[in-house]
Amino acid sequence: STDSRASQAIEMFCYQVKKSIGSFVAVLGGLDRLVFTGGIGENAPQIRKRICDGLTCLGLELDETLNASNEFSISSPESPVGVRVIRTDEERTMAHALVGFLDESPISQTLMFNCL
Repeated sequence: STDSRASQAIEMFCYQVKKSIGSFVAVLGGLDRLVFTGGIGENAPQIRKRICDGLTCLGLELDETLNASNEFSISSPESPVGVRVIRTDEERTMAHALVGFLDESPISQTLMFNCL
């Protein structure tokens, strides 16, 4: 809060995300739902708010209380576009991908035995 460079970096980050959302909406021809995930998306209500501010032209309305509480659905009831916060588990996803790979690999039994 006291470092102007950090404040500017956050401002630029939010601007770039907002610009990317606008680009994707233009390419896709609309927006049904916006999902925040990952470390910042899951845990930074102030950043989500800053990103969503100014996107009402896309039909996106944030509920300040729900957003501050890190609820699953953070859009206002009147918002035509849903806004969600979805928790991720990258480690589990990578483990599932690895198991899928090993199940198809001829060396899977050897690798699985050595890992145990």
